[in-house]
Amino acid sequence: MNYNEAINSSKVVLVEFFASWCPHCQRMMPIVAQIKELLQGTVDIYQFDIDEYADLAAANGANSVPTFIIYKDGEEQWRESGEIDGQVLLSKIESYLR
Repeated sequence: MNYNEAINSSKVVLVEFFASWCPHCQRMMPIVAQIKELLQGTVDIYQFDIDEYADLAAANGANSVPTFIIYKDGEEQWRESGEIDGQVLLSKIESYLR
């Protein structure tokens, strides 16, 4: 699946660009996993390792990690870089489901 297919795969999509060596990303992993479980079937969540997908990260302006991007109907709605409280991230995603 390519990136455009991914961001259009459901009404609301969360994309995370991360790096396995990044301590902030490591702390976000269980939070994102929990959100993925909570929103299963309503939101597609895609995670891209910037070392593996450097061109994709650059093309999408993910200059720092982690970078979270929420798409609605294929259009970018929100973007945040760095560690973020899980409840804040969940609320932000849910706000686009309404």
